[in-house]
Amino acid sequence: MTEPVPDRRAAAAVQRALDGRHDESAQPPPPPPPGWRVGERALRLGTLAVVALAAALITGRPWVLALAAPPLVLLALALPSGPRPREVTAEAEVEPRRCFEGERVTVRIAVSYDGESGRLDPGVTLGHGVRLDHLAVGPHHVDLVLTAERWGRWTLGTVDIDVYDRGGLARHTVRVELGEVAVFPLPGHAGLTPIPVRLPQRLGEHTAQQRGEGVEVTGVHPYVRGERQRRIHWPATTRRGSLQVHQFAAERTADTVVLLDVLADVVDPVTGASSLDETFRAAAGLVRAYLRTHDRVGVVSVGGATRWLQPGSGQGYFYRIVESVLEVRKDIAYRAEGLGPLPPPALPEGALVYVVTPLTDQRILDILHQVRGRANPMVVVEIPSGEPVVEPGDTEGELALRLWRTDRDAMRFALVERGIAVVAHRPGETLDLALAPLLRTRIRGGTR
Repeated sequence: MTEPVPDRRAAAAVQRALDGRHDESAQPPPPPPPGWRVGERALRLGTLAVVALAAALITGRPWVLALAAPPLVLLALALPSGPRPREVTAEAEVEPRRCFEGERVTVRIAVSYDGESGRLDPGVTLGHGVRLDHLAVGPHHVDLVLTAERWGRWTLGTVDIDVYDRGGLARHTVRVELGEVAVFPLPGHAGLTPIPVRLPQRLGEHTAQQRGEGVEVTGVHPYVRGERQRRIHWPATTRRGSLQVHQFAAERTADTVVLLDVLADVVDPVTGASSLDETFRAAAGLVRAYLRTHDRVGVVSVGGATRWLQPGSGQGYFYRIVESVLEVRKDIAYRAEGLGPLPPPALPEGALVYVVTPLTDQRILDILHQVRGRANPMVVVEIPSGEPVVEPGDTEGELALRLWRTDRDAMRFALVERGIAVVAHRPGETLDLALAPLLRTRIRGGTR
């Protein structure tokens, strides 16, 4: 049965984990020394005895030697009756290895040793993106409960377990590597799926403008030999004096590509929200919405390195798409002067392209120009990055803020003038509020 760690040691372990959880430049701790070494209790008692002996020699008073007797007696009583464990091993089980933001990860470390042993004292060094919520120690195991705070592929960290002998005079440290965990972003809520004017010639759930064997009636036409008689439209037949049948629209699927701007991570100075985090949450919502309508969805991330995945379908494809871009946080450290051309297979002809971007890096305009040059219908989903904070009464700062807003408005106006739809997604709001205006008409592509 698991027994809780004493308050002092548990609080110290949790505090050490909390102090380093946001330090992304922190290095892993040095490896523990091998073998058995003197423990804290033996050092304290030995120090008291040595101080008493030194005091007796310096003062020349024999009765001071009596002060060394209690720590020496305690050392003698704490000596183990049997041999210390020679082999100490530890093995960790982590569940689950893949989770979403805010979900918990449980770690159970089994410690095995031969012979007799005393207590276990764990020291936790957490990786980035996780938080330690609970720590419990038993005679042969250590249990941890972690919470995944941010999406990404994170190293959980290490646990150094001090195994003390029976008397607590010596300790042996064994290190356990917890490995990595893949944390998926929480998808933004989205149910609307706007479509372009032209759809591929594949059966799907979207109503096309062409005639076909769908379920949506678009009009009537004269009867042609071989058509089903159940489709005869009798009111039109009576009016026109000739057989008229229902005309149906074809049902097609759509190709959608979500292009992610990971050129920079902008933090809102007021709320502290990360533009990169909000970009991935909005993109995950778009991917899930289109996959639910059995469309093909692909992804392209543009940053220090260009990562892409060809469009595919199926609910299981969602996890493949997300896992393909979990490494983009590392790409931010690499800044290139120019961006190369997008690979042709990443943007199929006629595919609807969603560009999710905070519009803070001018290089993203080159990417928009490339997509527009391929005549793909495109929608820019702007992730607000927050306005610069201006001190009250700062005239120059207020003027600079006005110029900053004007520059942003000019950028949006230039995109709209080129026929590119621009919508703004506010963090915390549903994506349907941003996508609803796109349902008024179908999205048109450019010209080559």
